[in-house]
Amino acid sequence: MSRSVLVTGGNRGLGLAIARALAADGDKVAVTRRTGPAPEGLLVVDCDVTDPESVERAYKQVEAEHGQVEVLVANAGIARDGLAMAMSDEQFDQVLQTNLNAAFRVARRAIRPMLAARSGRLVFVSSVNALRGSAGQANYAAAKAGLIGMARSLARELGSRGITANVVAPGYARTDMTAGLSEDYLAQITAQVPLARLADPEDVAQAVRFLASDAAGYITGAVLPVDGGLGMGH
Repeated sequence: MSRSVLVTGGNRGLGLAIARALAADGDKVAVTRRTGPAPEGLLVVDCDVTDPESVERAYKQVEAEHGQVEVLVANAGIARDGLAMAMSDEQFDQVLQTNLNAAFRVARRAIRPMLAARSGRLVFVSSVNALRGSAGQANYAAAKAGLIGMARSLARELGSRGITANVVAPGYARTDMTAGLSEDYLAQITAQVPLARLADPEDVAQAVRFLASDAAGYITGAVLPVDGGLGMGH
């Protein structure tokens, strides 16, 4: 059965790979974008996930064209890196607002229809650095760690109504977000990865596809690492 799926920040990078994987299974997939391209074959909804009114408009558009959202993938995120002693309040707050607060906002909007349907999938895209930490990313790591606590709380709140809430924790992947990193730095990271390569966006997409599927119906509150072993022990 074709489901209504919403992937935030789904017009490029990991989000687009996730959207493509779910669409390939026959789901009706909508993606939000704030800037950037409008990929073909998907319902593209302009949305600033940090703006409650923009989120509401996006949901209404998706509901009008695809029906109530049955699978939400909260993927939208930004990075504003810098060492803590030089990081401004604005840098910290921007990342928390986009990567954590907005994820809560889009999940909250999805929950009520899911409760009525007694079914639903919430998948949050975190990071290997949520628990491992990363110098220069106190804001990013804090937000991504927050997703784990939030998802596990939602799992406890919603499980009795057939709604699962899970997290994927990708490692470093070849995306727009890592394009600004030097090849030397990426080589240093790769040297720490037991599988000896960076992630492909499709690696992450297949993990999300599984958690959104019927095959994962008895999995909730889980954190699934897709990092080549980089975060083992964290």
